[in-house]
Amino acid sequence: MQISPSILSADFANLESELAAIASADWAHVDVMDGHFVPNLTLGLPVVERLAQVSPVPIDTHLMIEDPDRWAPRYAEAGASSVTFHIEAAANPVALARNLRAAGARAAMAIKPGTAFEPYADLLPELDMVLVMTVEPGFGGQAFMADQMPKVRQVREAVRRFGGEVWIQVDGGVSARTIEQCAHAGADVFVAGSAVYNAESAAANIAQLRALVAGHGH
Repeated sequence: MQISPSILSADFANLESELAAIASADWAHVDVMDGHFVPNLTLGLPVVERLAQVSPVPIDTHLMIEDPDRWAPRYAEAGASSVTFHIEAAANPVALARNLRAAGARAAMAIKPGTAFEPYADLLPELDMVLVMTVEPGFGGQAFMADQMPKVRQVREAVRRFGGEVWIQVDGGVSARTIEQCAHAGADVFVAGSAVYNAESAAANIAQLRALVAGHGH
C-alpha cells in the first residue's frame, strides 16, 4: 500500500520544502497538464527534472498531455521514476511503454472515467501500473467518483489473471473518507492532493491514510 501525494495541491512557490514535507510518502505525484489534452496548464519538463533532483522520494509523473509517444520518454530521462501516459492520447502504447522502461522508468497507463479498461487489458504485460482516474482529469480538488470502483475491481481481476506485478493507482478525490473503498476495490497506490496538503501536517495526513489501508492486502 503506497501513498503518492499530489503536489498539485502544494504551494508552487515553495516546491522544494513542499516535497520535504512529504518525505514519509512513497512517491511524489506530479501532474503535467498541457492545456490541450486537459484544459489546465501546470508544469513541464524542466520543472520535473529539477524536482527529481531535490525530492526525498521518487517522482511519479502523470502526463495529461497530447502526443505522449513523443514526450513521455523525456520525463523518464529527466529523472521521473514512474511515468504515466493517458491511453486516450497514446498512438502506440506498446512501443511507448517499452521506451519508458528502456529509459529506466516504471511504465504506467491512465484511463479517464469515461474510458473502459477491457479493450486495453492485453497491455498489462507491458505495464508496471494502471491508473484509474477517480475524477475527470484536469483540476485538483474535485469530488471522488465512487462509480469508478467497479473499474478498479476489473483491473485487479485482470492483474490476478495475468499474474504479473502490476500496481493499481487511484487519483482524484482520494481522502480519509474514500481511501478504504479504493483499497477494498483493489487499488494499492493512492494519490492524494488536498487530503495531504490542506491541513496542519502533511506527515500526519500521510500516516492517517497509511493506517486506513494498512489491513488491505492484494
